[in-house]
Amino acid sequence: MTQHLPSALLSAALDLAARGWPVFPLRPGSKNPALHKQERCPRTEGCADGHLKWEQRATTDQAAIVRCWTHKPYNIGLATGPAGLIVIDLDMPKAKNGLDAPAGVETFTALCERAGQAVPTTYRTRTPSGGSHLYFTAPAGIRLGNTAGKLGPRIDTRAHGGYIVAPGSTTPAGMYEVTDPAPVAALPCWLLPLLQPPAPVPARRLVAPAVSGTSAARAALDAECNVVRTAPAGQANNTLNRSAFKVGRFVAWGDLTRDEVEVAFQGAGEERGLTAAECRSTIRSALDSSARTVRARDAA
Repeated sequence: MTQHLPSALLSAALDLAARGWPVFPLRPGSKNPALHKQERCPRTEGCADGHLKWEQRATTDQAAIVRCWTHKPYNIGLATGPAGLIVIDLDMPKAKNGLDAPAGVETFTALCERAGQAVPTTYRTRTPSGGSHLYFTAPAGIRLGNTAGKLGPRIDTRAHGGYIVAPGSTTPAGMYEVTDPAPVAALPCWLLPLLQPPAPVPARRLVAPAVSGTSAARAALDAECNVVRTAPAGQANNTLNRSAFKVGRFVAWGDLTRDEVEVAFQGAGEERGLTAAECRSTIRSALDSSARTVRARDAA
């Protein structure tokens, strides 16, 4: 497909900037940023005080845009976060998924129907694959990031940390073009909860249960569980193995039950960040080994 003339791309970039939407260059005929990587940063001009990534380089400065787009027929990247936009990307199914797989626009329409809402009317563009970009203004005071498939199959969103290929750009597959120049609508309220990240769950301290046995056995179990909880990064599993092996002698001597020891170390290991499966496997192996090698109490 023949690329747009530089004058057309420059005009499109200036039109986007006039809306207050920062833009940056993509490689001609491509979706990839046409900016140097951090390891090749010359530390000059805009990067004099440190390497600037594409989101930081995006601009609405007309003079800078003219200099850029008269240099080469760059495609246009639109930095959605700085633009204050949420763009919903409705993609087409890949050929390998079969012709009967629903497109993103169909999935989004079904999502709206289930919510009892009409498909929003807003500024919309068509992608070369036949998909759509729906533009919305981001809600004030709420920072949303990008999502992939969160609203449904073949539905992505671009916000802070993301960009889209803007209308006026072309790739070998075709052109990005405006199909509905309607004013950009606010993100529908009913969509906001679906795009927000889940609230963080407060860490729950796993407390080892009270155990029976002699004072020495109980003290040893408590001490070794604390050793596991404070194990250095990367040493948690080895530490769990050593601590369980040490306490295993009290199981063999009958001061503690095996179930009690397994439950206590399971809690300590999970609290340190090991998976439940890792803990179970390591604890059982350590206690089995301890039982095979333990000496009699009088000889210990």
